[in-house]
Amino acid sequence: MSDQEFKRALGYANSAFDLLKRSGIPPYPQFYELLYTYSTGVNPNLNTRINAIFRSGDAPTADLAETLYDEFLKSDMSDRISDVSERMHERIGAVHKAIDSAMSTAQAYSGSLDAASDVLDGEMSASAIKALTSTLLAETRRMQENNHALESQLAASRDDIASLQRDLDHVRRESMLDPLTKIANRKSFDEGMENAIAEAKADGTPLSLMIVDIDHFKNFNDTYGHQTGDQVLRLVAMTLKSNIKGKDLAARYGGEEFVAILPSTDVEGAVIVAENVRSAIQAKELLKRSTNEKLGRITASFGVAAFRPNDTASSLIERADRCLYAAKHAGRNRVLSEKELENAPPRRAVG
Repeated sequence: MSDQEFKRALGYANSAFDLLKRSGIPPYPQFYELLYTYSTGVNPNLNTRINAIFRSGDAPTADLAETLYDEFLKSDMSDRISDVSERMHERIGAVHKAIDSAMSTAQAYSGSLDAASDVLDGEMSASAIKALTSTLLAETRRMQENNHALESQLAASRDDIASLQRDLDHVRRESMLDPLTKIANRKSFDEGMENAIAEAKADGTPLSLMIVDIDHFKNFNDTYGHQTGDQVLRLVAMTLKSNIKGKDLAARYGGEEFVAILPSTDVEGAVIVAENVRSAIQAKELLKRSTNEKLGRITASFGVAAFRPNDTASSLIERADRCLYAAKHAGRNRVLSEKELENAPPRRAVG
């Protein structure tokens, strides 16, 4: 973890502990997680609910915190995966059962044929041959019926399993998206970063990382409310995603920060992309949906770093983060790459 990331996480932690203390809620792990998540702002529905509680003036209680934790943070993702897995297991069990039944029928049919062969080796009357033929025809029809039933069961199972696979794919896609902005979440970014680094090392291709932070977002959020703040986050996410392409990955990194992984892009190209995003964000005028009030324009600051042969994900993120905070200190609403950064000033709290 980079120094900047550590300080960012520490800020969220301090905010969570402060809320626990002021609310008189026991600092149990689940309640800390609840208010830490609230502090990051990554769960808009949770924030809306907690903000409404604060506005109502009602005193928060441990029971209320437990209810909120169960509703918002006890992820149903594992339950959904377990449900699909259980259904998959049942369907595969049914297939095995159908196959076992078909094999038993086939073995019985094979035994009937062997017995008939032994009988035919000896002397047989016409009536005995007729009776044997009738028995074999009946066995053959039974075998055909069982084969048809097996085919139907396998076809149904194939469709069911395909449907279950789609369900699993849908659950996995959901687990990789930020619920507010609908772009990749931190988990997806972490995976994408590792894959991009592995590919850059293997192929020797360039790789750049862009970190974006909305300028003065906290003040904006406090002034106009969280719903408008959420609108800003969605706007920035949409703008970022629409200005990258191909194998590039845009993700919400946390709070008001976003990232973009830019494979096959050197630092000069990444700066051009960042400038395009910065200009597009600044060009958009924000309206308050409830009143159509013009709230002005928002801006963002950008840090850009390029992959080096000995980089890890953490070291690449740390360099991009240093560029970002240097851009903040240089006046915000600008792009700063590591090529332009010689001696970044020490980080202090900026909005």
